[in-house]
Amino acid sequence: MTITAADTMSIGLPEHSRTFPRVPESAGLARDLAVTALRAWRLEPLLHDTTLVASELVANAVQHGSGRYLVFGVERSSRFRVRVHVTDQSRVRPVLRCPNDEETRGRGLRLVSAFAVVWGIDVHTRGKTVWADLAGTGDMNRP
Repeated sequence: MTITAADTMSIGLPEHSRTFPRVPESAGLARDLAVTALRAWRLEPLLHDTTLVASELVANAVQHGSGRYLVFGVERSSRFRVRVHVTDQSRVRPVLRCPNDEETRGRGLRLVSAFAVVWGIDVHTRGKTVWADLAGTGDMNRP
């Protein structure tokens, strides 16, 4: 799937979202959508952090979520801030873990927490949305 800036800007809103199958390959599609959105908004300094967070949130939804599909989105919440979010059909909240050195999994939300200004979970009637806000250097609210 190729996503172009024209695709993401056609609705004229500062949010770009797509529904993807709940499969591991969707992490790459989410990264591509995030890159397209950030370039359209001229927020290239946020590319690395945003694509890493997007990958982790989608990977968690694929591994721990439910349903055949997930919804990935990135929205521009202010001049230098974006929110990345993933919605799936599970109402089970993700848990921030402290894996030991020998464990090969369980670090995803630690990475999200390290790169995000703030992150959270919104539980809905038919699932949940896990989101993370990332900010560029122009955002005075960044810690």
